[in-house]
Amino acid sequence: MQALLADPPPTREELTAFFRRSLHGTSPAPNRVDPRLSGVTTTRAILLLCGSLRSGSTNAALLRTARALAPAGFAAVAYDGMGALPHFNPDDDHDRPHPAVVDLRTRIDRAAAILICTPEYAGALPGAFKNLLDWTVGGVEIGNKPTAWINVSASGTRAADAHASLRKVLEYTGATIVEDACAHLPVHGSTIDDEGLVADQKVRDGVVTSLAVLAAAVS
Repeated sequence: MQALLADPPPTREELTAFFRRSLHGTSPAPNRVDPRLSGVTTTRAILLLCGSLRSGSTNAALLRTARALAPAGFAAVAYDGMGALPHFNPDDDHDRPHPAVVDLRTRIDRAAAILICTPEYAGALPGAFKNLLDWTVGGVEIGNKPTAWINVSASGTRAADAHASLRKVLEYTGATIVEDACAHLPVHGSTIDDEGLVADQKVRDGVVTSLAVLAAAVS
């Protein structure tokens, strides 16, 4: 027991290797699982929030790919209700908010972690997604919840302004930003396959790594 307690925490590389093995069904037998990774064996939800409503969005494709690559013990669940949210109005953020707002907050509350993928529009977050985030500020559901983003921008600006704004809003919500799980993985439309998934292996490997680090941050 003393030896186990003295073990150092798993490295980023060990976590990535562990979850990659789990995807291919080659994880160690139960009696040989690294005890430092035993805390991620219970099925939990990683909520996927997409900042785009566009049907051909590369951000949506990245999150579909993340859903397919969810690590063992976790289910990646997409939120698709952004278009149904009412315009944010503090006067409406009371004891009985709009049903779509209740649904959003309930999904956030039930999730163990959150992964975001959003584009940039006119140098800022898209209006619909900023509206979604505004509805989270007044609640407590996202507080201290492990949260990360994957930036798929292939432009020269790397959507830097939008992600700086995203960071600021998340800080207001009290979310715990998992820095090592945040990544810039450029996605081009030509790399999306017929199933709407990203086929670029480098991007897929990056998604696996981000998910592994995010999952490890779940207490």
